[in-house]
Amino acid sequence: MRAVVTLVRKDLANFLRNRASVSLTFLVPIALIYIFGWVFGLNQKDTGPVGIGLGLVDASGNPAAQKLVDALRADPAFRLITTVDQPGGTPRPLTEADLRPMIHDGRFRFAVVLPKDLIRTDSIGLHLQILSDPRNEIETQMVNGLLQKAIFSNVPELLGQSLQYRAKQYLGEERFQRFNRGIAETVTTAFGGDTTKVQHEIESGGLGLREVTSANPPAPRPADPSLRRIDTPAPAAAPAPGNAVVKPGGEDFFKRLVKIDQEQVVGKDVRSPLATRLVGGWAIMFLLFAVSGASAAFFDEQNAGLFQRLLSAPVTRAQLLWSRFLYGVILGLIQLTALFIAGRVLYGIDVFGHISNLLIVCTFAAAACASFGMFIAAVTPNAQAASGLSTFLVMVMSATGGAWYPMSLMPEFMQRIGKFTVVYWSMEGFAQVLWAGSSLAGLLPILGVLAGITIGVMAISIWRLNRKAIFE
Repeated sequence: MRAVVTLVRKDLANFLRNRASVSLTFLVPIALIYIFGWVFGLNQKDTGPVGIGLGLVDASGNPAAQKLVDALRADPAFRLITTVDQPGGTPRPLTEADLRPMIHDGRFRFAVVLPKDLIRTDSIGLHLQILSDPRNEIETQMVNGLLQKAIFSNVPELLGQSLQYRAKQYLGEERFQRFNRGIAETVTTAFGGDTTKVQHEIESGGLGLREVTSANPPAPRPADPSLRRIDTPAPAAAPAPGNAVVKPGGEDFFKRLVKIDQEQVVGKDVRSPLATRLVGGWAIMFLLFAVSGASAAFFDEQNAGLFQRLLSAPVTRAQLLWSRFLYGVILGLIQLTALFIAGRVLYGIDVFGHISNLLIVCTFAAAACASFGMFIAAVTPNAQAASGLSTFLVMVMSATGGAWYPMSLMPEFMQRIGKFTVVYWSMEGFAQVLWAGSSLAGLLPILGVLAGITIGVMAISIWRLNRKAIFE
């Protein structure tokens, strides 16, 4: 028994000395649990998306529409965009003509238009328009639900104006004024208040009760200590006969009154939309794992004495690193191409229709991933440490960069972190090619960021490699 205990202590000591094993056992799971906690709302009271860019154009000229604009601005799920910078730097209000080009350019993926015919003249109700680039299905469904909730929660006053407009058409101006005056007098007789102000509120779409309650707030009723509250559940509704499904009447009522035109601006002609959205994230994550594994070959060659023999020849450490980097680019380009062709065979993704731009993005993405592998090799002392650090960084970058779920589900500080990752910019490049059908000129900003990441990370790797005694 003593021998068994001694052997267990030996294994524990070896485990604790291996930092890679310790990090994989504790650090990686804790970090991912923390990230998933933000995604699923475990770290915050209010769950849901945060900071989704939403363009808004109010062309209605209706003062009551401001209530809906204010509600959208106050919603933390949205980052409301109502202006655009002019060439001189002075902002001006957005117009409907600005929205579609800005959505194509990726400035935001959703927009709401309150048109001039916001209050419909042909019938009682409202008319709105929602433009979208549904690049992520989960995010799109959440945004549509939040927009409809905000609209339906703030339309009563606008619907009241619609009713007033139709009543004026039907009764004529004189009879319409007498009708509203009679309602206002009835309200003020029963509840008090100023008749003129109540009539003005009614004609603005309200019921006149806001003016009454603001002028005469109800006195609080004293609590009766002899009574206690009894919460009685409401009786369940009787099931519909047969297989009929009973829908809430209020929801159908508002849907009939509020006409929402949905327009998909980008990706309308994409075949297999879901696979086109997802395959890029999977491909870049697996490529990062592949180049991270290839970086461990540095240590295998060191242990075999190969680097010592190479360094005795007229070869520098930087040349060794650049040769490994080019190998990683070639490997990454082949792997990404193979994965996208597999997506074409399995899911019908239109790869060959965009093959030239896709290969360019794959090359830049492979270079950025290869530089990541060189960084891992340059900053770690052995293969075990390289494996642990690379696994941790790849999983964190995949989680925060949008490969697993929409970035909008994370808090804003994690979204900012995600935009510094290879995963985010590679996925943006793939989406611009396969989803938006962008030209080479439209890809230049993304390619520039990927090239900047590659150059910066390689410079750090070479600097670090020249100062460590790993290959001697």
